[in-house]
Amino acid sequence: MPVTKNARVLQKASAFTLDHIPSSPQNTKKMQGKDSKFLNGNSSEPSGLENTKGITGFQTLVHLVKGNMGTGILGLPLAVKNAGILVGPLSLLVMGFVACHCMHILVSCARHFCHRFNKPFMDYGDTVMHGLEASPSAWLQSHAHWGRHLVSFFLIVTQLGFCCVYIVFLADNFKQVVEAVNGTTNNCHHNETVVLTPTMDSRLYMLSFLPFLVLLVFIRNLRALTIFSLLANVSMLASLVMITQYIAQGIPDPRRLPLAASWQTYPLFFGTAIFSFESIGVVLPLENKMADARRFPAILSGGLSIVTALYIGIGALGYLRFGEDIKASITLNLPNCWLYQSVKLLYIVGILCTYPLQFYVPAEILIPSALSRVPQGWALPVDLLIRLAMVCLTCVLAVLIPRLDLVISLVGSVSSSALALIIPPLLEITTYCAEGMSPVVIAKDVLISVLGFVGFVVGTYQALDALLESRGSLSFSNATIFTQ
Repeated sequence: MPVTKNARVLQKASAFTLDHIPSSPQNTKKMQGKDSKFLNGNSSEPSGLENTKGITGFQTLVHLVKGNMGTGILGLPLAVKNAGILVGPLSLLVMGFVACHCMHILVSCARHFCHRFNKPFMDYGDTVMHGLEASPSAWLQSHAHWGRHLVSFFLIVTQLGFCCVYIVFLADNFKQVVEAVNGTTNNCHHNETVVLTPTMDSRLYMLSFLPFLVLLVFIRNLRALTIFSLLANVSMLASLVMITQYIAQGIPDPRRLPLAASWQTYPLFFGTAIFSFESIGVVLPLENKMADARRFPAILSGGLSIVTALYIGIGALGYLRFGEDIKASITLNLPNCWLYQSVKLLYIVGILCTYPLQFYVPAEILIPSALSRVPQGWALPVDLLIRLAMVCLTCVLAVLIPRLDLVISLVGSVSSSALALIIPPLLEITTYCAEGMSPVVIAKDVLISVLGFVGFVVGTYQALDALLESRGSLSFSNATIFTQ
């Protein structure tokens, strides 16, 4: 049986993106009709994944690991600072275990409903909808479609939030490279404090990237974005290798750092950490494309173990290396020499190429419903106009919240916690409660959802409070440079 059009779209996206691109929760027939040709450039467009009978276990592992290697990992050293050198890594370990468990729950529920309804594939939104239909509550059954809309809402918020983070990251790193260009040397080992040459405000740098982002999001054919994904993969992998090589050298005495930070900053750690771990939306498309899906649970556990180890390593080493001077992105702490300035430029290229891939998901959710309400002759202009409005919205939000660390924490607390921690345990309860569940399992699911909800509320509050405190300031902590 053919999978739905939106499932196919996100299966393609999952193979290309560096960050976590989730599957679209809508599977309406309207999105499979005449308007699809305007979204993909060609309604019969093939994809690399669709032309294969199934991807191998190793390919699935690679996609899963690289799906977590985005901007979130660069903010983890500051996140560890907000939790403490001992509490931070331990919390990342626990969060990685819980996030992996929630992904297993989603896979189990999706398989359950695939077998019940004899479907080959079930995306996140449909799984939640069928889970509500299976609950014993008549009210939840009659409002099951709200589940799909809720997942759709959080997917849109998450993806547009990623885009906002990207814009702030691009501006901060490019601003630092430009302002330090006169002091940049070939010597990466000489200790010095660099005096930056003041240029324009970082928010003006954000606006300067806007025309390039508009041109990128006007590419409506996902196959045409493959080259940008390749560039992103190569540039970001090279940057991470060079960053890891640098921070592993010359680590000072760790006893000067606090084992546990203030409880007031821990919610900021939570938001940043869950932002990094939120790859739950790519899980179902990857499982569906495996040649032997029975191996997927083991691969999922192995992949998340690798990701968690990388997160703990980068987060702990970065904080140990730079201590209290750690910035919102570890790239902002690199030395003022051309080798590590090139690392920033490589990551800038990678993030710039990843932006249209992250943007593709909310566009694929929102645009078809708008195109179904206009004549076919107006479909292309309306499509481009909506894309222009959406990319301008992300730029405006980035300008209004130009603190990279707080943007990451806010996006993670608001939407990532809902998709990764709150919804999956509740989905397990609604799916299996009618068949009988152990009280221990129910208590476990309730505990995870409650903790996720507490993180959602407290993390959002703390991020907004920190934003209000820094409002009006023209210089931001993540826009300065310290060389070691």
